[in-house]
Amino acid sequence: MDDTYYIFGTHSTWAKSKDLISWTTFKTNINETVNGIFGDIWEDWSKSEDNPNVMGNLWAPDVIYNENMGKYCMYMSVNGNDWNSVITLLTADEIEGPYEYAGPVVYSGFNTTTHPVERTDVYKVLGEGADLTRYQSTSVNKLNAIDPCVKFDENGDLWMVYGSWFGGLYMLKLDKETGLRDYTYTYETVEDVSDAYNGIKIAGGYGVSGEAPYIFKVGDYYYLFVSYGGLTAQGGYQMRMFRSEQITGPYVDQNGVSAIYSHPMTNNLQGKVGLRLMSSYKLEGNFETHVAQGHNSAFVDDDGKIYVVYHTRFANGKGGIEEAHEVRVQQLFVNEDGWLIAAPYEYSGEDLPKTNLEKEQMVGEYEFIVHNPVMYYGMGKMDNEILGLVDTETIQLNEDGTVTGDYTGTWSYEDGKANMTITIDGVEYKGYFLRQANEGIHKVVTCFTAAGGNVCIWGSQK
Repeated sequence: MDDTYYIFGTHSTWAKSKDLISWTTFKTNINETVNGIFGDIWEDWSKSEDNPNVMGNLWAPDVIYNENMGKYCMYMSVNGNDWNSVITLLTADEIEGPYEYAGPVVYSGFNTTTHPVERTDVYKVLGEGADLTRYQSTSVNKLNAIDPCVKFDENGDLWMVYGSWFGGLYMLKLDKETGLRDYTYTYETVEDVSDAYNGIKIAGGYGVSGEAPYIFKVGDYYYLFVSYGGLTAQGGYQMRMFRSEQITGPYVDQNGVSAIYSHPMTNNLQGKVGLRLMSSYKLEGNFETHVAQGHNSAFVDDDGKIYVVYHTRFANGKGGIEEAHEVRVQQLFVNEDGWLIAAPYEYSGEDLPKTNLEKEQMVGEYEFIVHNPVMYYGMGKMDNEILGLVDTETIQLNEDGTVTGDYTGTWSYEDGKANMTITIDGVEYKGYFLRQANEGIHKVVTCFTAAGGNVCIWGSQK
């Protein structure tokens, strides 16, 4: 199965592909034995009278191969009301299963008046009778134990980042021989740094949005993706990016701002923390208006190509379904400043040119998008005009190295490489030219993608 790509999604939906373009769905034994596979964990912790369906509460698994165990390890969120959730481990000899329940990894909730916390491991970690009140404060440590991402670091140690909203995102060291929590590794409780039970704080906090953390390493850096906003077309869902030289952080954006919040705020969707990979936008090369992109994974393939995999929704829905969403795969590139930038269109087999394009392929009129981090679809409607989409504007890359049109500035490229630089309003953006098929009629056009000043930009030649 080495030539097959797999997607593992919420509600036990799975898909596979040979080329990252065409996908087919499949089932595992989890689909057939869902009511019994988790043993007592669902009945004892996450289930409640108004939350009785386990299938609807199996969220966002992450699957890795653990060579130490000789097993495929699926880390599955089992969600419960009031965040009485648990991340569990299931193992299999083959990636398509059958999977067996191995045990719990980390819990959340700890509301002692409604759930039997003695059935969790919280007292094993904190000591019998420990004060759990801080886990009921959404501005301190109350989080939802969902959205795991599990990675080995360069030393072969195993880590899991997880969490959701309000209290922030945290990281735990796992036992690489069992895949479960490493109870010998302890953490101090220090505000905005770490928590004795939750682990190392790496992002968020103080009551604002933030979920779906994903970490992977490219070159010298670990990159952290976080999805802000609500999981609907008009919820402002979006991917923000940070990086660190260490898997445990600290993670910062292109302006050096930490992924961890240090004070309460009412809305981080319209903030500028984190490099936003893409905004709510419309390109002529797409049939749809893409909005609410998020909950991504990412990976470096054997040939060195980098990909981001995420789901997107559409302004005004699709196929008559308002909240229709689809998986998208796009290439990522590392620019000269060491930041990941995305190709403007979904992956269709394209490569960066081995040398730069001919100049006549680069000059011309472009649709131009500045991925404004503070705008998102869903802020409201007025006279049938959708507000919150970034403007799709027009610029001209001229042969003399000037930029004219809706923006003015300069542009340049490097002989023998795909690298390009464009400077607009005093901000220097670094990126690449490439030739890529658009998503409408699949016409191959010249594009560019770049980042600078903690903002991403795209161009697609008209």
